[in-house]
Amino acid sequence: MDRNKIAVSVPNDQPRVAQPVAALLTGALIIGLSLSAVMPERVSADRRVMPRSERLSVSTMNGKKSSPIQRSVQTASGRISYTEQGTGPVALFVHGVLLNGHLWRHQLANLSDIRRCIAVDLLAHGDTKIAPDQDVSVTANAKMLKEFLDALHIDQVDLVGNDSGGGIAQIFAALYPERVRSLTLTDCDTHDNWPPEAFKPFLAMAAGGGLRGTLDAMLSDKSVYRSPEALGPAYEHPERLSDDSVETYLRPLVRTEQRTRDLQRFLAAFDNKHTLAIEAQLKTLKAPTLIVWGTDDVYFDVKWSHWLAENIPGTRRRVEFKGARIFFPEERWEEFNKELREHWQAAQQKPR
Repeated sequence: MDRNKIAVSVPNDQPRVAQPVAALLTGALIIGLSLSAVMPERVSADRRVMPRSERLSVSTMNGKKSSPIQRSVQTASGRISYTEQGTGPVALFVHGVLLNGHLWRHQLANLSDIRRCIAVDLLAHGDTKIAPDQDVSVTANAKMLKEFLDALHIDQVDLVGNDSGGGIAQIFAALYPERVRSLTLTDCDTHDNWPPEAFKPFLAMAAGGGLRGTLDAMLSDKSVYRSPEALGPAYEHPERLSDDSVETYLRPLVRTEQRTRDLQRFLAAFDNKHTLAIEAQLKTLKAPTLIVWGTDDVYFDVKWSHWLAENIPGTRRRVEFKGARIFFPEERWEEFNKELREHWQAAQQKPR
């Protein structure tokens, strides 16, 4: 077995205790205010473009595979932007706060031979367009996913979530279990750990009026995004994240004042009442479930992977990626994609 990966079918080992990082992002406000006067980088186009280096690696690795296509569809919640690639049964990927469907580019590129892979942009993120009074809470996002699937005439999906997107995936699965062919949860908000302690300083900064300045600072100098005071701790190797990817994630959030206000509302709506409300339904969820967790995540301790495995009866496998952090779907994508392939293939088999 890979020494960097621990896999168990039934989780019985003791939770790993992570050191608290209460002040992880307190420097973000200071950085944002000090650099907010710097002119943000100019971009020539609004649409999302995969960085050239990543386009090259994907085409080299996959040869004749299909290319990702960006689309949008109108729903009651707004015009939802998404990227899709491949054909077959649908796999729906749900990102977390501050990001967008770009998080899942390696999954779309390398799993599109067996799935129609769709990466959605959540409300208040990416290129999704919403009304100024649209509810952007995590429960509203879960309901949006149902509207989204209805609009595309998709009955069931292999659902995959990360970070707050994993919390939204839990809510969706609990509210609409018949729409879930299989479920995969990675490091994410769970039960009463929403928002996680390490993210609260960022929320306080945003509530204090520093959000736009901080976003501008990270766009003006991408090293700010990758710094220990900002999003650096979310990555095992933050120095490897390209400037293009940072641009792709953050630029839509400052494209207009309204988009920044929408993100502000999304952050302000973080409340564990949403996941606590669906606990009973989650405990009846029979969909085949895979749980993959990074062991060095400062936001979501490994103990939450145990909680999910113990409370979702459909759990078939729990995997730990040693040393990985919250955004390992980008950094450890080969390992993660292997787990997804095996999980989807096993989920297609009749229950034992």
